[in-house]
Amino acid sequence: MTNNKSLKIAYVGGGSMGWARVFMTDLALEPNLGGEIRLYDINMEAAKRNEIIGNTITSDERSVGKWKYIVAPTLSEALTGADFVVISILPGTFEHMRSDVHMPERLGIYQSVGDTVGPGGILRALRTVPEYVKFADAIRDYCPEAWVINYTNPMSQCIRTLYHVFPQIKAFGCCHEVFGTQQLLAAMYEKETGERPKRSEIKVDIIGLNHFTWFTSATYKEQDLTDLFARYSKQYYDTGFSNDDSKMPDICFTCTNRVKFDLFLRKGFIAAAGDRHLAEFMPGDIYLKDPETVESWGFYLTHVDWRIKDRANKIEQTRRLAGGEETVTLSPSGEEGILLIKALCGLETVTSNVNLPVKPKQNSALPLETIIETNAVFSKDSVVPVTDKKMNIPTALEDLIMPHVENQALIFKAAYEYDREAVYEAFEREPLIKGKCSQQELKALADDMMLKCGEGGI
Repeated sequence: MTNNKSLKIAYVGGGSMGWARVFMTDLALEPNLGGEIRLYDINMEAAKRNEIIGNTITSDERSVGKWKYIVAPTLSEALTGADFVVISILPGTFEHMRSDVHMPERLGIYQSVGDTVGPGGILRALRTVPEYVKFADAIRDYCPEAWVINYTNPMSQCIRTLYHVFPQIKAFGCCHEVFGTQQLLAAMYEKETGERPKRSEIKVDIIGLNHFTWFTSATYKEQDLTDLFARYSKQYYDTGFSNDDSKMPDICFTCTNRVKFDLFLRKGFIAAAGDRHLAEFMPGDIYLKDPETVESWGFYLTHVDWRIKDRANKIEQTRRLAGGEETVTLSPSGEEGILLIKALCGLETVTSNVNLPVKPKQNSALPLETIIETNAVFSKDSVVPVTDKKMNIPTALEDLIMPHVENQALIFKAAYEYDREAVYEAFEREPLIKGKCSQQELKALADDMMLKCGEGGI
């Protein structure tokens, strides 16, 4: 790896108006890293706007991390010689997502996110896996030693594809859902004691899948927080309890954690993701039966119209930023991507939750290609999953997690092999769908959704 002040980072999806902006500001606030960011995007104009914004940020006197942002016209130019590759793309368009999320509603199948499991997650995987095959091939050809950081959903399918195509790849997936549950525990502790722990001070052991991760232990200064969560699950079961630090952009992202509380009281473990994600992993007659049921649980369905409106607002903000009419706010995001890059550069050692293929020492019962969310130790040019504690799925959680482990493999097969029958089988196996329709209706829905899937679909 090159000097920490002359790193080469390829950003695939470099026209992003979400994660890219977070990445830029966090880099600007880190004095020990610097170098070149190559922005690659199929939307060249979006990448060019981010080039202007990124260079404006780095020239700001408040920026202590100095980077040169350039647009890479091709994927190969972006990747050649890169030390790190960051991938955050939108698979398809919002019109494709509209079909993913809302077409199943004709059969009474509701989705609060639609990007990981359920019919929306399956269709998104059909678009995403072929793109990640191309990325894996290109990384193998142009920067095989680079560390690859993925932010795209469906996370498990993205990471699975990268490792399936290029087994020697050094890739991991980052997700902030666990952070939100650590913050929730910190808020509970503060309410009890008046002391607010930092999120990173809440130490957790985790098991499960992305967006369906569970804490098998949670401590602060060696104090077990499970009993605290148990008390709050009962005390706030009807009203919910929110993390005061949560700054949601719209009511459609509001979460009162009642789903988490209900799952704890059912299973005895803390579910470590937002309620909107957790609900989609469960049978469709529990939390997502209909919009009224959803609202009664204290969360909301995110309509794609909201996302389209939000995108329009972001496009306008990007225009203002690129034109100098608005200045980027330089404040830390709370994400750990830059911290992990620092650790891989040898500047510190960090333990964080990431998505990786399961190791035999972690759980010998899971197929080796299964992508799990796991704690891992990051140090110089090294990511080592935690294996000193067996990650066997607790018996109480097997009935919830294992169907999704099996469907993870089936959905990958459907997308990678363009196997329509595997798509039908994946639909049939999805807990969110089961019992909602006849097999004939299910196949008709799958066929109609595949017609709308976009490039990469079947």
